[in-house]
Amino acid sequence: MQAWYTYQLLKNQFQDFKQVRTLNRKYFLNTLNNSNKPFIIYKTLKGFDVYTDFSKKIILNNKNIIKFLNRKFTQKSKFKDTDLMIGFFGYEILNNLIGISLPKQKSINFPKGIFYKPETKVNLKEKFFYSQNSSLKKNKRFNININQNSYTKIFNKFKKKIRSGETYQIKICTKYKNTSTINALDFFNRLAKTNLAPEAFLVRDKDFSIISCSPENLITKKGYSISTKPIAGTLRKTKKLNKRKALKFFKNNIKETKEHNMIVDMERNDLSRICKPGSVKIKIEKKVEEYKDLYHYVSLIVGKLQNNIKNIDIIRAMMPGGSVIGCPKISTLNLLNHQEKENRNIYTGSFGLIKFNGDMRFNIIIRSILNYKNISEISVASGVVVDSNAKHEFNENYIKAKALIDLYK
Repeated sequence: MQAWYTYQLLKNQFQDFKQVRTLNRKYFLNTLNNSNKPFIIYKTLKGFDVYTDFSKKIILNNKNIIKFLNRKFTQKSKFKDTDLMIGFFGYEILNNLIGISLPKQKSINFPKGIFYKPETKVNLKEKFFYSQNSSLKKNKRFNININQNSYTKIFNKFKKKIRSGETYQIKICTKYKNTSTINALDFFNRLAKTNLAPEAFLVRDKDFSIISCSPENLITKKGYSISTKPIAGTLRKTKKLNKRKALKFFKNNIKETKEHNMIVDMERNDLSRICKPGSVKIKIEKKVEEYKDLYHYVSLIVGKLQNNIKNIDIIRAMMPGGSVIGCPKISTLNLLNHQEKENRNIYTGSFGLIKFNGDMRFNIIIRSILNYKNISEISVASGVVVDSNAKHEFNENYIKAKALIDLYK
């Protein structure tokens, strides 16, 4: 009760002054975390937005997602910061939305998607700060669902599909799992200090949490302007590497260049389905972004939406994101879904928000932990093209998972 009373006082203080001082921010996050109230944290350009006091929670299924995406937005001159829905679409529900059927797979019965209507939003404009000792026990050991031998067999099977022209690139997903009771905010705080990504987020609800350091923005929509930022190309960091040398490596590597070009072309095509003819442009082409353990090869594509395009049209055109599936999208999704033996759940779905004025921002959920009923699940994938190497791609998956696995040490 005392924790909740303190939280209410601090929340009111933040709303009055509209600025969070370092001392108060520490107490706010600690108290919010101890209150057991659901909350969401989302990285912004200038800090973090914290959403809580949810007045509505919509658990999506294959039927109500249509109604959710077809809602009519209010036409008014002024909107509040909380006039939005924030949450995620899982991989399976996005497949269903675009007419892709999935065979029966192993499932943990996690919700296909959840969106929340917040009544409180607090902006943390400085570096993320949270200080609390975690007494929860973390399990350092992980089990992987596909060992290197099994991965190689799947890899060789898909290489044959590539040579026969059924797909040009495909992403093989592997999962690391353990049984753990975690402090989600503590995990997110440590990620924010060591591996902060532009699309990082945290969802903490009563029976699950999602901690993500996702680097990839899939959709940013403001009015009729829309952009996407595909990532294709990963290089492990070493002491001898810097961004300049990483860029040189990517440009001189035929495999990485092919992979990047294919994904950029596919996402340009996805945007062209909903944008005005001639408006889709590559604004930034092939730059390097740096993270804790790796470098990424990134481009930025922009366009102008056609008149009368609805949000459901945008979601169907852009999701699931091509950079984490492969191309061409539909045939590759069918190949993946018949190969994989268990649900991806949140992995390669999308997290983000839809404002009541119709604007939206969504990422691709990668580099993420799903902790559900005290089971932690980290999913990663690497791209296979005609000249890929199985051992290299298998090891790349571990590089992508390492920053998250290290949180359990």
